[in-house]
Parts: sequence; structure tokens; C-alpha cells
Amino acid sequence: MADDEVVALYGESGQVVGSAPRSVVRARNLRHAASSVMVRDPTGRIYLHRRTTTKDVYPGLLDFAAGGVVLAGEDPAVGAVREVEEELGVAGVPLEPFGTAHYADEHTDYLAVRFVTTWGGPIRWQPEEVSWGVWVTVEELVRRLDEEPESLVPDSVAVWSSTIRSWAHG
Repeated sequence: MADDEVVALYGESGQVVGSAPRSVVRARNLRHAASSVMVRDPTGRIYLHRRTTTKDVYPGLLDFAAGGVVLAGEDPAVGAVREVEEELGVAGVPLEPFGTAHYADEHTDYLAVRFVTTWGGPIRWQPEEVSWGVWVTVEELVRRLDEEPESLVPDSVAVWSSTIRSWAHG
């Protein structure tokens, strides 16, 4: 991803309020939107991948959602399709909308536009973003949430953990 991409800025109400270059959004921690796509296989496992150590936010941590910033003028659903294809090679399958959630910390402040998809094909990593990955059961992911939370990307944990836990219990 180029640092000069123009990112849509979002207000408190979840509406687009402007735009700024990605580098400015990161430097000033401006509120934006990002897609967050959970990829499951036909048996219900979730794809868990390690972010490269060169990522600008949460380098080297494990993530169970693909995604990225919503660009200026871009529909979040279109951005989600683009991101999951770029990062994991998942293409040509419908993304099920799964609501939104707000996340903010010292690194990022964004509206997560969540989606779930089922994928039975091969995973193809984008080498600049993903260093490796593996399919895990929902129960294994819950175990990691409970026992190894520091190894996981905190924003994905925040916006998805209650959903993952509900899948484990029902």
C-alpha cells in the first residue's frame, strides 16, 4: 500500500466527513473506516495469519481478519472485496455484512465495517502484508484469545471476540 493513498475520514456518526493522505491519517491518528473480513472455510475454521514485520500498524502480530482502510470515494464493501483478495487471494465469493464496530487506541481510530465469507480455495498471501497463515478451529482461536492475547492484533480482538465466542458456544 502506498503512503499517499487518500483515505476517507469518518465522523462520530459513521458518515464520511472528508479525506486525507494515508500518511496524515496515521501520523495524526484521524478517525477513518476500515474493512474487517473474517474468512472461514466450509467446515467453519477461521484463517489466522501473521502480519509482516514491515506493517505500519501491529507488525508481526497474528490476525484473523483481512482488511484495510476505506479509500476516499470508496464504498466499504468494495474496499473489503479488494482487501481480502489482495491479502489472502480470496475472490469471487460473497461477503456477508456483519455490522460495524468502533475501535481506537494510540495507533489507530476507525469504524470497522465487518464481513464474513466462506472460502474453500487456496490462500495466496500478499508478501508485503502476510508472512504465513493457518486454518484454526473456533475453539483454538478462543484459546488464543484467552491464553495468548498479546500475540493477536488488538483491534481484531476488540471488534470480533464476542462474535467468535458466540460461535464457540452455539
